Amino acid sequence: MNWTLNNHPFEWGQRTYLMGVINVTPDSFSDGGQFTTLDAALAQAIALAEAGADLLDIGGQSTRPQASEVSL
Repeated sequence: MNWTLNNHPFEWGQRTYLMGVINVTPDSFSDGGQFTTLDAALAQAIALAEAGADLLDIGGQSTRPQASEVSL
């Protein structure tokens, strides 16, 4: 299976891709809510990309029980 994003091909099954995760919710237990501002999230995204991340997963919805749902 192949996928192309911004002229960058992803050929699944050919290599292992590295995904960086940025949790932008204030109640994130994995990073203590460090990336809740746009500037902090962008700085972390750049740092992860420079460290070799092929993909970024932006966690924008808390999975904490009773957490408010994010509106679109």
